This record gives sequence, C-alpha cells and structure tokens, in this order.
Amino acid sequence: MTASTTTPSGDDAPLLAVDGLSVQFQTRRGTAHVLDEVGFTLARGQTLGLVGESGCGKSMTALAMMRLIPQPPGRIAAGSVRLHGRELLALPEAEMRRVRGNRLSMIFQEPMTSLNPVFTIGEQIAESVRLHLGLDRRAALAHAVDMLAAVGIPAPARRAHDYPHHFSGGMRQRAMIAMALACSPDALIADEPTTALDVTVQAQIFDLMAELRERTGTAILLITHDMGAVAEMADRVAVMYAGRIVEEGGVHDILERPLHPYTQGLVACAPGRRRTAPGETLREIPGTVPSLLRRAEACAFAERCEHARPLCRQRPPPGSQPASGRRVRCWLYPETTPADTASPA
Repeated sequence: MTASTTTPSGDDAPLLAVDGLSVQFQTRRGTAHVLDEVGFTLARGQTLGLVGESGCGKSMTALAMMRLIPQPPGRIAAGSVRLHGRELLALPEAEMRRVRGNRLSMIFQEPMTSLNPVFTIGEQIAESVRLHLGLDRRAALAHAVDMLAAVGIPAPARRAHDYPHHFSGGMRQRAMIAMALACSPDALIADEPTTALDVTVQAQIFDLMAELRERTGTAILLITHDMGAVAEMADRVAVMYAGRIVEEGGVHDILERPLHPYTQGLVACAPGRRRTAPGETLREIPGTVPSLLRRAEACAFAERCEHARPLCRQRPPPGSQPASGRRVRCWLYPETTPADTASPA
C-alpha cells in the first residue's frame, strides 16, 4: 500500500511524497527488513500523524527521508522521497545538505545526542540560519535568540550563550525545536517533539507548530505515541506496524471508526480514547511484534489478530481503498467498495 508513483503536476502535486520506501539493515543474524514499501503524501499546510508502537519503524521512516540512515549497516533498498517533485534520494550529498534544515527539517527525539556539546545553543541555531538564510553572524544570533524566546526559553539572550549541558532535558528539546523551525521549512518532521516536556510547554509547542503551518504553509509529519496530540494536530493519520503502513485516513475516521484490527487495538488501549467501566483496565494487544529478520510474506499482524483467517497467514493482504480517503492493508477489506467499511465486531 504505497503512494501513487505518478507525480501530479501544478497545484495538485503534493508538497512531499514518499513512495515504496524500503530500508534494510544487515545484522549478524541476517537482513532486517525495517521498512517495507512505506508510502504517503503531504500537502502544503497539512499535518500527517504517523503512529504505532515502539520499534514499528516510525523514526526510521524519518531518518530515511532525511537520508540519515547509518550506512553500513543500513541502506535504502528501494523507494522514492520527493519534495516539490524533486527526488531527494538521488541528490548528491552536497545538495542534500542544502535541503536539510532548510526546505526539509527535523525535530529529533534525542536532543542530548543531537546537539553538539562543544558549541553554545545560540551558535548551533545561528549556524543553520547563516548557512541557509545568508544572514551575517550578528543577525543570525539575533534570530536564534528570537527562536529561543518563541519556544519558551527564559532569558533567551543570556541562555543562547549556554552549552547543552547547562540546559535541562526539556529545555534541550525546546532548543532542538527552535533549530528545526529557524528557517521556516517547507516540510517539518517532528519525531516525538514534546517528549520530556510538561503539559503546559507541550501546548505551547503545538501552538507554535500550528502557527508556523498557518503562516508559511509548512507540511508537518508528526511522529507520536500520543493519540491526544494526533487528535489536536493532525489532519490525517497513518498507522504503522512492523515496518508497513496498515491504515491511513482522516483523523476523525481513524480515531472514531478504525478499520484495521491493529488500529482498533491501538485506539482502544490509548488512555482517553475509550471509556472504561469502574474497575475495568485498558485493553491491550496480545502477543509481540514479529521479527524483522524475515520479510513478512503474509500479514505481519496475523498471529496477534482475533479476526485472522487462514488466508491471512498465507499471503500479504492487498492495499485497498474501502472508502473515499481511506487506505487499509487487511484481508477483511479486499475490495474498494464502500459497503465493506463496517468495522469487524
């Protein structure tokens, strides 16, 4: 279930298009199929929430799009990533460096390992601004201070001269967000952007991202475990399992009427998304994610699915569109007819 390989033209073209993206890692035990034909599109000003349990491939999707897969042992085995119709996977590395942090930016999940410990926070933000926006040193530092203020860093003019180890974990995360937003990118990948932040600061960061989206038309890929954040920020949702996108649709449809059994389980076990009776515990999905050392030749979710049929363990399910705007990879919805959209009991 990948995005169309046909690139639309003019205003109908998506700002960002990922098609058939596959990533493999060579290990001592064999080849790990980390991503398998991942595909989605993002329009200008749109937010797509990418959700799934830990280890399903969400962050690896982001790193592949940025061409930051460690090689070796990893490699992009197939696929396409197009920004404004421009194929990023084919760009020379020097050209790709001009895209990163400028046209395509990313908020990394681990700020302490992403920030350089020997440069001040202000210098690191200003470096990107000087490189991509052509500002002189003083103007770039002033812009860095403005961005630190925008993400809620107190006394930003002074704290811009501090080093990463002077910042708390939450403040380092905010500094990473300031760096990612400094050049007003066309597309922003936000990988768990509010990790380690309290609820008040989370709301502030989401407001900042929403303001950027409305002001500049930035498209946002929001990678998160938080269904509340998805409900607040996303226009569409893509659900990932074992390196594949198993369902995609509008945020209301996905959260209120999920089709794929995995999506149903994911929504049901999210606090706040399902009412529980007194004393009733949240529902959990039984079993564990299958090994990625063998490419799934059938449905990867079959062993955990209460609706699994013999066919589910024999062949991979097709990517179908059972309703307008919905995509699902499941044998319960083999055809593209609206009558098949009722969720299984």
